[in-house]
Amino acid sequence: MPDAPANTLYYGDNLDILRRYVKDETVDLVYLDPPFNSNADYNVLFAEHADKKEATEKSHAQIQAFKDTWQWDVEAARNFTDAVTNGGEHVAKCLLAFKTFLGQTDMLAYLAMMAPRLVELRRVLKPTGSIYLHCDPTASHYLKMLMDAVYRPENFSNEIIWRRTGSHGNMKRYAPIHDTILYYTRSAKFTWNGPRKPYMMGHVKEYFVQDAKGWKTNYYGNVLTGSGRRNGDSGKPWRGFDPDKEGRHWAVPGAIIEQIGEDLGGFTVQEKLDRLFELGFIKITKGQKWPIPEWYITPEDGVPAPDIWAFQPYTEGTVFGTKEGVDADVRWMSTKDKERLGYPTQKPVALLERILAASSNEGDVILDPFCGCGTTVAAAQKLKRKWVGIDITHLAVNLIKVRLADAFGKKVAGTYKVIGEPEDLESARSLAEADKYQFQYWALGLVGARPAASQERKGADKGIDGRLYFTDAKGEVVSIIVSVKGGHVTVPQVRDLRGVIEREEAAIGVFICIEPPTKPMLAEAADAGFYENVSGVGKSQHPRLQILTIGDLLDGKRPDLPVAQDLRSFKQAPKVKAPKAGEHPALDFEMPS
Repeated sequence: MPDAPANTLYYGDNLDILRRYVKDETVDLVYLDPPFNSNADYNVLFAEHADKKEATEKSHAQIQAFKDTWQWDVEAARNFTDAVTNGGEHVAKCLLAFKTFLGQTDMLAYLAMMAPRLVELRRVLKPTGSIYLHCDPTASHYLKMLMDAVYRPENFSNEIIWRRTGSHGNMKRYAPIHDTILYYTRSAKFTWNGPRKPYMMGHVKEYFVQDAKGWKTNYYGNVLTGSGRRNGDSGKPWRGFDPDKEGRHWAVPGAIIEQIGEDLGGFTVQEKLDRLFELGFIKITKGQKWPIPEWYITPEDGVPAPDIWAFQPYTEGTVFGTKEGVDADVRWMSTKDKERLGYPTQKPVALLERILAASSNEGDVILDPFCGCGTTVAAAQKLKRKWVGIDITHLAVNLIKVRLADAFGKKVAGTYKVIGEPEDLESARSLAEADKYQFQYWALGLVGARPAASQERKGADKGIDGRLYFTDAKGEVVSIIVSVKGGHVTVPQVRDLRGVIEREEAAIGVFICIEPPTKPMLAEAADAGFYENVSGVGKSQHPRLQILTIGDLLDGKRPDLPVAQDLRSFKQAPKVKAPKAGEHPALDFEMPS
């Protein structure tokens, strides 16, 4: 079996990355949330659209994942042919049927784009692996048929319904508030940790009683039997109790057997009952018609997790063992949520924690081929899984690196590697020539700057590619402006940045370029003077206009900026405290004292 991949963040087209870097059967769990609507720029962060009309416009700077591949054109037709030819018999039949039904539409182009990626994801999955495909109900039925073709219908496990929002605007139909998550396995033998939801408080009060040790069962009647006679061991008497006479048979609840933590697989029904009785899990009371199971609730108890994951507001206090409400761990993200980073399709990290906890174990490898702002990566890091993340924008890659550092500390950078970013001046030039906006995103990441609003909105803040912010001695937020140039640079460009600094009342301007600056450019920068920063440690002066080359940055040089605790660009992700062994991150269980 090939070695499992180490924690790795890849920049590039995930189909190419999967084929080049990820070996067969090395991944334990795949989660993917692929973009669907080509009119929504899912891979553009921090969109600030003023109105609906502007939201539909595509700026040249709006770099989408797989731009235009789900619009039917020559490239889409090429993808379709490739998928039909190389995807296998079942995939070919499925796509040809889609073409007959859908015609040469954008939906067919989207499915043709997805097909080879799903085939590759199956290849990299271990036989015990699972895949969760998060999708919009608009396309979920087509994707389910495609998943059947790739993974086969017998490996379909669930269609999970996740409540993604609390409400929706008025419309002439039922409010659409859910997403679909298609859960398939690689084979019939797969990792499954049997997740459970805690009991409701009403259930506990009816069927359990509280004593000094906690809550114990208060069952009565024929709980250990099921209706109907059986000819095998389950129909035979045990310790004076004969279920056959009552038209019943022994049916030991699996929850009781799970409680004892022993393998009773080779035991007869009567031997299982004997062992449970010896351990105190079955109580026999003289004169009572049936033996009664008896045990105390533990954090692992509850009902098997269903396929509807829907947070219910205002149900706090109704769930046993936690102060939170029904499915509070997988609630949608509110606009004020501290976890929100400004990524349009960001999912709550607890949603991924639930998936990872159910279908993987510590040390397993998790893969997200559309990793966006890195929620899957963050969840895997927290739950001590290995991970592989892939995204097609440097903007997302930069955000993930910042998010990991915020959540787990700066030392986390030494626990993973990044592949696909320029590592020398030649590769930086190649990126600049191939895609100037991706070059800008990458260069901004070198100094930790966030892309400016002009990257998302036409005609706004011209001359600003990125920003950093800090708080000065007066408590005011001050900006640092960054300008990135990938080609030939001139004195007027430096002069323009100086004008932008003054117009924006910014503290400092940083001019990043590939080519070395000329002496007149350096002179123009020097004429801009200094920014004086006053802090608790005294005064410091910093050149108001600084020029750095890509070579400087690759060699480790950084802008001369004020020392500040809050010098940053992206919204800070909350710090993460990894759960200890035996802890359940999605359930804050409280036992009685």
